[in-house]
Amino acid sequence: MVNHKRRKRLLKLLAEHNTASVPQLVEWLNASPATVRRDISWLAGRNLLTRTRGGATNLQQKKRGFPLTSETFQNNIQCYAERKRAIARYAAGMCTEGETIIINGGTTTFMMAEFLVDQHLKILTNSFLMAERLLVSSENEIILPGGKVYREQNVILSPFDNDITQHHYAAKMFMSVYGLSLLGLMEADPLLIQAEKRLISQAEELIVLADSSKFQKKAGLILCGLNRVATVITDTHASDSAVQLMEQSGIRVVTVEPEAMPPQINTPNYNPAFDYQTASMYQSEISH
Repeated sequence: MVNHKRRKRLLKLLAEHNTASVPQLVEWLNASPATVRRDISWLAGRNLLTRTRGGATNLQQKKRGFPLTSETFQNNIQCYAERKRAIARYAAGMCTEGETIIINGGTTTFMMAEFLVDQHLKILTNSFLMAERLLVSSENEIILPGGKVYREQNVILSPFDNDITQHHYAAKMFMSVYGLSLLGLMEADPLLIQAEKRLISQAEELIVLADSSKFQKKAGLILCGLNRVATVITDTHASDSAVQLMEQSGIRVVTVEPEAMPPQINTPNYNPAFDYQTASMYQSEISH
């Protein structure tokens, strides 16, 4: 097994078992003790796991003095988490092997990463957290736009109109939004409007991931009209009137039952300090 595949498998095993000894990893990975120890050292050096005496444990989220994500993102991802996870699971199930998709930088869309681990897709995303998680845990091809990282919004945005996104066509775009109304998809941040309008224009089918609370939210900025939306995935707490409003606008509405969060998912399993060196090293290994 080549290095990057074995290391990704090691991380998956730790996500499942939380902790493992070197002998256990030797058996699971069919690798030598020396190779396993090197992998643990390599991953620990990039803050992707915690090294222990005789093995390793799944990386626990730690508070840092230089987080790239705001407290807002960390709080939002835990709000209605059971609803968001069920929505994310259904959305991931809509993907077809080998296709190109776009995923924007919301908290519900971020949860899709867990269910895309075993897929083989080409994924264009403006979320550095989504890119990091998929890069180290899956075989998907990840494409990021060039530009500036905006910590508060968890997006990468290019100041130029002719960035990389205009050269990629996607069958589907999965996006989270601030709110939905008769006027369309709403956002509260002008920066997100700028980032997401570019992505929307590159996708054939727009799929909105919105837990039921989004139908009560109002904002002053319209991202696009409902006529651009093909599907809305929400949860069973959505009111009949909200669902009917979407359906009367020609939108397919899917409602899913909220699902309990596994213990290891209660706290988002990502490293808040996005390690660009790690990403580039993975890319380097994959290309060889």
